[in-house]
Amino acid sequence: MRISGLFVGVLLGVGVLASLAPVPVVADFLTDEDRARLQAEYDQIQAEIAEWQRVLDDTRSKKNSLQGDVNELTALINKATAEIKQRNVTITSLKDQISIKEATIQELQDKIARGQKSLANILRIQNSADDRSVAELVLSQEDFSGLFSDLDALTVVKRDLQGMFQEIRSLRDDIETQKTELTAKQQQELNAQYEMELSRRQIQKNEAAKSALLTIAKTEEKTYEEVLAERQRKAEQIKNALFPLRDTEGISFADALDYATYAEQKTGVRAAFILAILSQESDLGKNVGSCYITSLTTGDGIGKNTGRVFEKVMKAPRDTDPFERITRTLGISWGVTPVSCPTATGYYSGRGYGGAMGPSQFIPSTWVLYEARLAKALSVSTPNPWNAKDAVVATALYMSDLGAALQTYTAERDSACRYYSGRACDNKSPKNSFYGDSVIAKAEQFQEDIDFLKGI
Repeated sequence: MRISGLFVGVLLGVGVLASLAPVPVVADFLTDEDRARLQAEYDQIQAEIAEWQRVLDDTRSKKNSLQGDVNELTALINKATAEIKQRNVTITSLKDQISIKEATIQELQDKIARGQKSLANILRIQNSADDRSVAELVLSQEDFSGLFSDLDALTVVKRDLQGMFQEIRSLRDDIETQKTELTAKQQQELNAQYEMELSRRQIQKNEAAKSALLTIAKTEEKTYEEVLAERQRKAEQIKNALFPLRDTEGISFADALDYATYAEQKTGVRAAFILAILSQESDLGKNVGSCYITSLTTGDGIGKNTGRVFEKVMKAPRDTDPFERITRTLGISWGVTPVSCPTATGYYSGRGYGGAMGPSQFIPSTWVLYEARLAKALSVSTPNPWNAKDAVVATALYMSDLGAALQTYTAERDSACRYYSGRACDNKSPKNSFYGDSVIAKAEQFQEDIDFLKGI
């Protein structure tokens, strides 16, 4: 067989240039009419939410009366109901956009698969031609016109080969772009679903509170003054509750909230979320315990309460050197300053280190990276890892760097997982995701307490 005939057969049979042409994709997409209807519905609900917000603002100016509280709860319920409708519309739209992205990604992957198949055939032909000498090509032809035809075909194949490489690289770049956009849409959907669930829960609580107030109005078993007094007592209980901090003395919830609110103003990270991170770390501290460093040279230490020997509590000299400087600058002794313990007493490859300091659990080498920003945010010369306010602001700065300032469900959950393990939450890895889920649950509870205190 003549080589040129083989080249032409492949080019026409496989269809190199046609192999990357788009193919129809069947998916359950919304029609343009459906999208227009959803947008109109969204805009209408948005106006409804704005109206209930106006009613809510007006009723809040008339608080401290039974009817005023009932009206406020009614406005809250109606606003939350409208927000649920709005998020349902948003989720429907996002599902449509996600379907389009998924179909686009599948189409691009199919194109690459077809291109790679054609590319493999071309490479086989080129390798076959390259293995033959010019003398063999000359002897295999019946005339010189056949030889030139083969050489021309080889040139075409090499040109198309370069084009195929470039096309596949471009398609792969397109896939990465589409995957990034798909991830963003999926996160938006998760955020909308989470916020919708929070609204449902709030409606249930507000309905119960409204029912209780209406019962009081009918039976007069309690005076409104008694209701206000009960709220005040609950508020005092929340404020005075001990907020535990890891490796230092606990503080009142009121102080913790003041520090977290200050940190929120500086960083944009929610106060409730900051408190949730610190609370989670305090809970972990009960299980992991605290250690003292006994050697700055090796980083070895002992358990604070048990005296058990731990190898390489802190990595030397990466963390032991800044740890010594931090404690010396603060005027405290490094040998009796608690840090976190590692997970096992003996060191082995993959075990990792302890050595994290104070409520925010920064290792010394990381704390050094934040010192200048902390000093500026706190208006102090030397921030202290074991000081409650300093630790709260340090936590907020770090969580902001991890993305928590976006204040969405996915951003906060992923930043919590990164704080714990260095990577985003992965539902396939429960050991990593449990931390993020636990922090979110704590943040919800803290937010309820904060909202209650604001309403008093």
